[in-house]
Amino acid sequence: MLENLPVRTLQHKGLTIEGYSRAAVQSYWRVPEWKLGFDLGGSPWDFMGTPTICVTHAHLDHLAALPVYVARRRMMKMEPPTIYLPAEIVESVDRMLKAWQRLDRGRMVCQLIGVEHGQEIELSREQVMTVFSTTHTVPSVGYVIWQRKRKLKHEYRELTGDQIRDIRMSGVEVTAEIRTPMLCYTGDTSPAGIDGYPPVFESQILITELTFFRPEHRRDKIHKFGHMHLDDFLERADKFQNELIIAMHFSTRYQTNQIEKAIKKRLPAGLKERMLLWV
Repeated sequence: MLENLPVRTLQHKGLTIEGYSRAAVQSYWRVPEWKLGFDLGGSPWDFMGTPTICVTHAHLDHLAALPVYVARRRMMKMEPPTIYLPAEIVESVDRMLKAWQRLDRGRMVCQLIGVEHGQEIELSREQVMTVFSTTHTVPSVGYVIWQRKRKLKHEYRELTGDQIRDIRMSGVEVTAEIRTPMLCYTGDTSPAGIDGYPPVFESQILITELTFFRPEHRRDKIHKFGHMHLDDFLERADKFQNELIIAMHFSTRYQTNQIEKAIKKRLPAGLKERMLLWV
């Protein structure tokens, strides 16, 4: 298999997280077990086998590889992919693909589905995805993937199987849906984008940006351009209930050793053990 772009891999409770992210360069992620990806700033060769991609916004480092991904799937005779993306940009992205189709002389076939805050999308019998607004310089959204199961309602737990069957046969619903937020992907956002949606802090896995960390970098300016600073995480340390926090999208101003040394030095106990710096 060709390895034409950097990809880091992590296993967490049976899930594989793969991807890469660097601010203004490229961001691309996937969970192979779910056949689901996030953002297309780059398109590693083996990512083309992922049939569904959730795009957060239209900056080049998150969307530039869309034509490559769509064309490769067609070349390999795969089904057209499904692309979720902010509703405001669907028309422009469609025009972009049509322009590439004329240039490339190969059909750019995919399903573009616009999404907006509060929308719920059924991915499978066991999974549902919700969309929430983030705060960036262009229309942007984040995504939460929920696992859902049906469990017997509390009031029927002491009954026998025959009694439960009779109640069900009478037309009464005896089970209730239980949802667990499994993974949240924020894309680029200022703190307001995560503060407004509690499941961000409750998801078992959180993949979110941490673009800046130096004290001299002004947070008001960082927030204005839709990004996060390390101090934003420190101020919210008690809110993060996530089992794993993947911090990504670091500024290219920083070297890897600078990122790891400076951030780990300041993270409080409890957050340090759960935060992975994706560099």
